[in-house]
Amino acid sequence: MNKRSGHEKRSPHQRNAAQKKSVRRAGKTPETSSHPRSTSPVASNGSGDSAVRINKALADAGICSRRAADELILQGAVVVNGDVVRTPGVKIVPGQDQLAVNGKVVTLQAATAKTYTYLLMHKPVEVVTTASDPEGRTTVIDLLPARYKKMRLFPVGRLDFFSEGLLLLTDDGALTHRLTHPSWHLPKTYTIRVRGDVTQDALRVMREGMTLAEGEKLAPVQVEVVKSIPQGAVLEMTLIQGINRQIRRMCRDFGLVVLSLRRIQQGPILLDDLEKGAVRSLSRSEVAALYKAVDL
Repeated sequence: MNKRSGHEKRSPHQRNAAQKKSVRRAGKTPETSSHPRSTSPVASNGSGDSAVRINKALADAGICSRRAADELILQGAVVVNGDVVRTPGVKIVPGQDQLAVNGKVVTLQAATAKTYTYLLMHKPVEVVTTASDPEGRTTVIDLLPARYKKMRLFPVGRLDFFSEGLLLLTDDGALTHRLTHPSWHLPKTYTIRVRGDVTQDALRVMREGMTLAEGEKLAPVQVEVVKSIPQGAVLEMTLIQGINRQIRRMCRDFGLVVLSLRRIQQGPILLDDLEKGAVRSLSRSEVAALYKAVDL
């Protein structure tokens, strides 16, 4: 028997057989298996700013919605780096991890390819909630700091010319669509100073859902009298609809004159003490809360 360095020389066939035997002893499946392993894997670098949840990666790639992506994961139809994923919370790194759905590889956009801007403005009265105005009136874009004016930012929804308060601006089209689409019913809260007698009957009708003089049926609203003022009251009202000039028309139908109208909350975002005309960036947690509120 020939010996080299105290070890027996083996042929390639013997070495392959030994490797396969070692794999079986370890309870592992050889990598040549035709069936992907069912695991809850950690992606190649499933942490940090570049990592995203699988459902977001699939939504960004145009494959399906986030909710549908979670269903595909639970069905075992999603594979990451060769492993079946059955946990919706797994994160991957677009451009680095390989993702497949129902056997088809999904091309992922690198996470650094696009960043969005999210702003909160306290819109003053007599400012138009548009990017431009043919009549030459001041727009919300005119109020932005110089560094934001060159960005393609758009207001999320509208506030009347004579209304003030919380207004979101962003270049995130997917989020804007969800926030403005009526099917999501994201609540908005307002404080309204009115002149006139606010009766309990008027409050009851508003809470039950009223029909405007023009015939439009409204969903029930949350409304309370938070303060009495000379010849009137301050109301706090929460709406889930986006009917044009809804609050002003509701008050009109009960003989109330709106003296001022301010939006103080939209979904999880609060106006707080932001000064009129001022703008600030949303925090990461605020953006995440908005996404969660509209199931993105």
